[in-house]
Amino acid sequence: MEFTGVYHKTSEQMSYALNENELVVNLKTGYDVRRVFIHHGDPFEAGILGGNEKWTGTREEIVFKKRLRHQIWWTTTLQPPYKRCKYYFELHTETEIWYYCEDGFLTKDQIDMEGRMIQCFTVPWMNPADVNCTPGWVNDTIWYQIFPDRFCRGEIEGERKEDFVPWRKGKVTNEERFGGNLEGIRQKLPYLADLGITGIYLNPIMEAESNHKYDTTDYTKIDPHFGDKETFAKLVKEAHSLGIRIMVDAVFNHCGPKFAPWQDVLEKGQKSPYADWFMVQTWPLLKKRADTRDGRFYSFAFADQMPKINTNNEEVIDYFCGVCEGWITDYDIDGIRFDVGNEVSHRFLKKIREHLKRCKEDIYLLGEIWHDASQWLMGDEYDSVMNYPLMSGIHDFFLDKGMKKEEFEYMINRCYTMYMQQNNNVMFNLLDSHDTERLMNRFHDLDMFYQQLAVLFTMPGSPCIYYGTEIAMEGGHDPDCRRCMPWDELETPKNQEKIRSVKSLIRMRKEEDACRSLYFHFPGEYGNERCVEYIKLDENQNELEVLLNCSENEMKVRPEGEILFSRKYKDGILEKNGTLIRRKKKR
Repeated sequence: MEFTGVYHKTSEQMSYALNENELVVNLKTGYDVRRVFIHHGDPFEAGILGGNEKWTGTREEIVFKKRLRHQIWWTTTLQPPYKRCKYYFELHTETEIWYYCEDGFLTKDQIDMEGRMIQCFTVPWMNPADVNCTPGWVNDTIWYQIFPDRFCRGEIEGERKEDFVPWRKGKVTNEERFGGNLEGIRQKLPYLADLGITGIYLNPIMEAESNHKYDTTDYTKIDPHFGDKETFAKLVKEAHSLGIRIMVDAVFNHCGPKFAPWQDVLEKGQKSPYADWFMVQTWPLLKKRADTRDGRFYSFAFADQMPKINTNNEEVIDYFCGVCEGWITDYDIDGIRFDVGNEVSHRFLKKIREHLKRCKEDIYLLGEIWHDASQWLMGDEYDSVMNYPLMSGIHDFFLDKGMKKEEFEYMINRCYTMYMQQNNNVMFNLLDSHDTERLMNRFHDLDMFYQQLAVLFTMPGSPCIYYGTEIAMEGGHDPDCRRCMPWDELETPKNQEKIRSVKSLIRMRKEEDACRSLYFHFPGEYGNERCVEYIKLDENQNELEVLLNCSENEMKVRPEGEILFSRKYKDGILEKNGTLIRRKKKR
């Protein structure tokens, strides 16, 4: 047996309480393992620990598995009657049987040896307070990300139009301010509701100097370019009346150059009461303008106008707990997205989560993390992270024509075996954002565009589209991905057709339980090496079939089931870059 391919531990996503009654147990093995059994039971079933009684447990086969590139992921759900569990695995290859315990591998004779002190895997107590709980409403949400300055300009009393660049189509720069604001977003709420949107993720709206607002000046004040406190409160209230949740962006890793505590540090140096609010390495603090590679203080990237905040400091933690509590109390927001969410301290996140969940139990805490975020998703920090691994995996498959459908399967399975089911259920799935090239810009192919959207709307988690996605809006890398929304072009026949397609996907996501389900598998029934095919299952075993022909050739498809979404499919033929999603009949 390939011993090096076998791995398990009683922590993180390998063994965890799904809820107060169910325990999820996962195991990795090599491909040489054909069958897996788990022997499980209460640790005290045969007597107290250290006694002379022999513990055996109940033997059950683990039947559910997912294929990874070099390993198989086996998963089962147990229901320990007394919230305790002791277990070990029985692994079968073609020719061998091995028993896998906490201290290694044993043969049949060794596992049966009289008097042997077998070190089983043990979950000592499924404490309800330690269960990773995520907000139930998020899985049902279809998000729409808005970059406020470029979405829609509503009239603000006393505002001068000459303060803004005229609204236009095409490329933009970071220096230009176009005048999009909260009133404009409020006016477009009926449009978003008609589209099927049930959640809005707003890029920063707190007072800041730039148009992107990631250089915060005042965390307690709405930026006057966007409106005021009353305008935002009205926006949230009207959104809620339409069934739309609101999530705001929180920039706590760093601040802007005019944040009052930073200004005080610049003026008073080490004597400032805020000196420890930042990560200054060299005193006196030099007031030069240059990147921070010289190490005089830490900042976001090397941007000297964005000094890094010391989120280990108790005063800082208390300050931002108060800031967030104010956002909840004053505006009744539903979620907070933490910018640069992997650089703020774990201590900060644990305390702010505990504080905010007391303020609003089902508030959604989302971290901006672009890589494996396991250590932030243990149930005491974020509920979820932005699923950039899924985004990049989908993109790379469509980019690299040499990748076969099995590699798509491995990528998807990797993304959904990284975290607990609770987190997967509310993962923030996206294909582009204000930080990336726009989806349509990557291939300039509308058929491939809809193929990727088909994946987004059928994967576990919560899908988010970036403003303008409904008309396949283009845009290069930052800042070009932040173009103005072309409202005067939405009524053209081509754009109306695109909007209908996105509405169809959103409606399918809402109406089909299987779209939102965590359960899927890749049957591999078609011989085409670039045909992505997977089945989604709801709790009643209803099947949703997704077929994406990513090859250069058309392919024959079995004519069965009710079509929910299709593109380039007719009479049993799925053309190159064609998409087919259909509800299958129960077998």
